[in-house]
Amino acid sequence: MSLGQPTKRDRQKAILEIVEAEAVGSQEELRRLLVGRGWDVGQSTLSRDLHELRLARVPTDDGMRYVATDQAVETEHARAALETLLPQFFDRVDGVGELVVLHTLAGGAQPVAAAFDTAAWPDVLGSVAGDDTILIICRSAAARERVIRKLEKMAEG
Repeated sequence: MSLGQPTKRDRQKAILEIVEAEAVGSQEELRRLLVGRGWDVGQSTLSRDLHELRLARVPTDDGMRYVATDQAVETEHARAALETLLPQFFDRVDGVGELVVLHTLAGGAQPVAAAFDTAAWPDVLGSVAGDDTILIICRSAAARERVIRKLEKMAEG
């Protein structure tokens, strides 16, 4: 930490250092590691930091781990990540107009959305994720139908 009052930048730097040095598989594990460094961080603050730092929880050979999405991997790996995550977290999907609302189990929206965004589907303009809900903005109503079909098929595993 810096001299004087610790800043958000200092905290986020500590998060990046931890994730680069260790295989961190959950927010709670990361929170404990931060506490060990003197940062008592709440879940909502940690979630915001992970989002701002573009860190995503992705499947690896050793289980789920946080990684920087800029390091991310090619579209094929992102598709594989989405195919792994979606069946685990999928609850239901619905849509109207150009919008798709994908519901996940609690805590599942962020990792699924990160994998989804990295997969860069051509029918999708973007997405916004909360804790258990992802809003997906499609290019057209027809694109929405294609996206819903793909998500449902992928969720079946």
